[in-house]
Amino acid sequence: MKQKNNEIAVKNMVCNRCIKVVREELINNEIDFVHVDLGTIYFNDVISEKKRETLTRLLKKEGFELVEDREAKIVNQIKALIIENIHYGKSKPIHQNFSDFLVSNIGIEYSQLSKLFSEIEGNTVEHYAIEQRIERAKELLIYDELTISQISYQLDYSSPQHLSRQFKQITGLTPTAFKKIGKRKKLDTI
Repeated sequence: MKQKNNEIAVKNMVCNRCIKVVREELINNEIDFVHVDLGTIYFNDVISEKKRETLTRLLKKEGFELVEDREAKIVNQIKALIIENIHYGKSKPIHQNFSDFLVSNIGIEYSQLSKLFSEIEGNTVEHYAIEQRIERAKELLIYDELTISQISYQLDYSSPQHLSRQFKQITGLTPTAFKKIGKRKKLDTI
């Protein structure tokens, strides 16, 4: 795993607003940091136990928690990579499949990543990624700026029909029917 001692994994930090809240808490409580990214806070040095306790308390107040366990950190990293890729357009290199993308970023064989994710989450990496793609499709449908064909292309589906089938399988609705209702889940509940 490519996590260092001066990085702290944070569970439930899944959107840009989450990053902003964590950043503000760090600044307001004078905890020096370098950068906050989805699921991770980066520091110049290893933080003291006292600051770690303060950080734990602050994060808990905002609905986040530190991830201490090595396996949970890996799962947190998988989720962050999937969310970054699907929701924020930080795409994987062209011609690289998703499993290779995860392996290259985490440094652990995909079979181990997949097994660990399933054991901890009770869900497969693939299904989690599909759920995230559907949530992103919902968001794009609500914006009403792209056609279903454009959305399917943006989300790397093989065809609009493939997107529509998966959409209905996950939501029980067609994309068109959903567009009329327009209700999404919060990313941290997926």
